[in-house]
Amino acid sequence: MENGVIEFDIGLGGGDDGIDIETPNDDGEMPDGSSNDANSFGSGSGSGDSVFTLQVYIPEGDHDLEPYEGMEFESEEAAKAFYNSYARRVGFSTRVSSSRRSRKDGAIIQRSFVCAKEGFRNLNEKRTKDREIKRPRTVTRVGCKASLSVKIQESGKWIVSGFIKEHNHELVPPDQVHCLRSHRQISGPAKTLIDTLQAAGMGPRRIMSVLIKEYGGINKVGFTEVDCRNYMRNNRQRSMEGDIQLLLDYLKQKQGENPDFFYAVQGDEDQYTGNVFWADPKARADYNYFGDTVTFDTTYRSNRYRLPFAPFTGLNHHGQPVLFGCAFLINESEASFVWLFKNWLAAMSGRSPVSITTEHDSVIRSGVMQVLPNTRHRFCKWHMFKQCQEKLSHVLLKHPHFEAVFHKCVNLSDSTEEFESCWHSLADKYDLRDHKWFQEIYADRRQWVPLYLRDTFFAEMSITHRSDSMNSYFDGYVNASTNLNQFFKLYEKALESRHEKEVKADFDTMNASPVLRTPSPMEKQASELYTRKIFMRFQEELVSTLTFMASTVEDDGEVTTYQVSKFGEDHKAYLVRFNVLEMRATCSCQMFEFSGLLCRHVLAVFRVTNVLTLPSHYILKRWTRNAKSSVILEERVTDPFHSYLESHTVRYNTLRHEAFKFVDEGAETVDSYTVAMAALAEATNKVALSIKNEGKASTTNGPMRDASAKVGIQSNHCTGDGQGSSAQQLSEDDMDQKINELTMDLERANRKSEVYKTNLLSLLKDIEDHKQRLSIEVQNIKLSMKDGL
Repeated sequence: MENGVIEFDIGLGGGDDGIDIETPNDDGEMPDGSSNDANSFGSGSGSGDSVFTLQVYIPEGDHDLEPYEGMEFESEEAAKAFYNSYARRVGFSTRVSSSRRSRKDGAIIQRSFVCAKEGFRNLNEKRTKDREIKRPRTVTRVGCKASLSVKIQESGKWIVSGFIKEHNHELVPPDQVHCLRSHRQISGPAKTLIDTLQAAGMGPRRIMSVLIKEYGGINKVGFTEVDCRNYMRNNRQRSMEGDIQLLLDYLKQKQGENPDFFYAVQGDEDQYTGNVFWADPKARADYNYFGDTVTFDTTYRSNRYRLPFAPFTGLNHHGQPVLFGCAFLINESEASFVWLFKNWLAAMSGRSPVSITTEHDSVIRSGVMQVLPNTRHRFCKWHMFKQCQEKLSHVLLKHPHFEAVFHKCVNLSDSTEEFESCWHSLADKYDLRDHKWFQEIYADRRQWVPLYLRDTFFAEMSITHRSDSMNSYFDGYVNASTNLNQFFKLYEKALESRHEKEVKADFDTMNASPVLRTPSPMEKQASELYTRKIFMRFQEELVSTLTFMASTVEDDGEVTTYQVSKFGEDHKAYLVRFNVLEMRATCSCQMFEFSGLLCRHVLAVFRVTNVLTLPSHYILKRWTRNAKSSVILEERVTDPFHSYLESHTVRYNTLRHEAFKFVDEGAETVDSYTVAMAALAEATNKVALSIKNEGKASTTNGPMRDASAKVGIQSNHCTGDGQGSSAQQLSEDDMDQKINELTMDLERANRKSEVYKTNLLSLLKDIEDHKQRLSIEVQNIKLSMKDGL
């Protein structure tokens, strides 16, 4: 910004200072002066007739460098420059106020330069009276009378006709003068350096750090970070005017080739504002399979204009990055993000994700809240760690081990109490209680600290390791020196490379069976369902259960609570609640909720309770080799043997659960023990009879058995009176036996139905596998043909 925005006001008290492109006070910039109690005033009508307590501040300095009446200048600009230079030395900002024109030719013949705090803001202006002001600007005008008036002479020179030296407000000290608007100027050498660093991919914050070191202090740079950012943005807009049509032509061409290609431009294409979003057909299709969690990355700057190139990404069933759309944004305003999220959601058929991860930014947060109110919003933890290196550099220089302690506090806290205690300990030990950024991220802790986010699905396998979705989809293809013309070729090359990696992962999963490390049927089941990479992660959890033990701590009749800990580490235990009837378990570590895979703690409970296979509701389709299939295979186990195991496991655990309750109640007293033993002996005989009858039933014709049973029942009813009670007893026994037989018939029919369904699903699975193999073969043929060419 050269000299800010200069207003030519006619009269005093109208309007305010020039308007910055960005609000300085939001970025830590000082206002054009500082008010104090001595300058307090009460506003009247808002037109300048305010009442205030007047104190006079007389500038100190070299009197030979002060303006004086009769002083001559070669031009109006020379007078203006002299007064502004004087203002910089003594500590105030200037602006042009009133002017007087010649009646003959309309030329300016008199000009007044005033202190920036001259006059009062007019709150009754039409431009502000009828509209709501969302962010009111700081009041900077306090009626200061300091000014310099010049008028033109017949000789053509300008002479000082009036000079008021006194101010009614405190003056700014030398180390803060660079924040005053009229003294903020980007010199020619500074512009050259900014252009060079911007082309290298550096942002305004880092560029300002370089300039401060180069010039020997912020007060010697001559402008603020806001000015630097505005200058860089103007550069980008000027540079884009010639090349932006390339982007629009490319998008039109893609949509012409495939109507499912989606793109949107903010504003009319004839009046382009610089914001564009697009999503190709594959991105839209992949979102249907893997759109439960999304990462929106605005930290990647793709080209020499430093346009925010913002891809939407996620993770596929192999844990690889997958693209859900891309955007180019000229500016990162709240309106731009709202526009972008609305168009992205429209391209994804209006289906919001479960969760979204972005960088820590209040403007992005506002856009997410407006467009995706039901989506869990997380700030990228790794972006927080990166900011920590910058914001707390003074702490890291003095205490190099601080970063490791900070990471441990964030990543390894198992409870809110532990995290709160650790955080406050850090704040006290390293004197961060009053550090603005440190307190801001603490206030936002529920949106980035893993402890508070474990109840939501983010498709991450580990809390301490960085997810692949956090790494840019375009790493290795697009960099800071890539221009817009080069971008399209590299963009398509990245898409092709990612697709090839997915095809290779599909091929490896379908044609290479993983090595099993245990005889567990559950491991074999998982190896046939999950993709290769996801199975390896599950296998790691399953094998780890061998070093864990689970002990019952509570049983309320429906849910049993287990304490699970590693051998020798009882102090670090996890609680698993297991409902055996519903085959549902929850762990205090919440790994399944966070990643979609069961943790070692739940698997340890399954091991001690003889759950031999994974219940269907713990197999997320998005992690299976059939993630892109329309057949829902994971709702049923894959073969009759697994079906038998699962149903047998359910029966076993149900009986075991009821038996424990029976034993507890039967052992209370001697009488209850006697009754329980008698009932147990009777139950044993009935179970043995049931097993014996089931064995005979396998060789007996169903209809004949039913007929004989009916005859038996009728004969029992025809016995004599003398044997009435005995006949009635036999009749009841026969009825019980008949009910048991019918129950077994029903169970056998259900078992056959399960087998038929399993066989049908296996057939459908084979068809899907065959389709995938054919797809892979076709892709390999295409690649070989391409290599041949």
